[in-house]
Amino acid sequence: MEERELICINCPMGCRMKATLEGGTITSVTGFTCKRGETYAREELTRPVRMVTALVRVKGRAQPLPVKTDRPIDKDLIFDALAALGHVTVQPPIRIGEVVLANVCGTCANFVATANVR
Repeated sequence: MEERELICINCPMGCRMKATLEGGTITSVTGFTCKRGETYAREELTRPVRMVTALVRVKGRAQPLPVKTDRPIDKDLIFDALAALGHVTVQPPIRIGEVVLANVCGTCANFVATANVR
């Protein structure tokens, strides 16, 4: 039997939870105050994912463009996704929501612009 401690990041409550695992299977989760906490703990221990935010170069500009993934990607792919984004330079104009890098690391997630550039 193994116990893991987690802090939920789904809301400002920051519940401190304990998950019990037996043979790699989650048998119980305690310490959450809402259902989202239990769901977070189970997902975090089986397949952790994150939204990723970053900056990309804009041709002819000193100020970079903020971007984010349009869906969470596996946590172990974050550095690969950022490395792929490091080769991107966008050309104005760019609109909010425009895809800057599609299908990041084969995940079906896209990096999209979070600001307009004229």
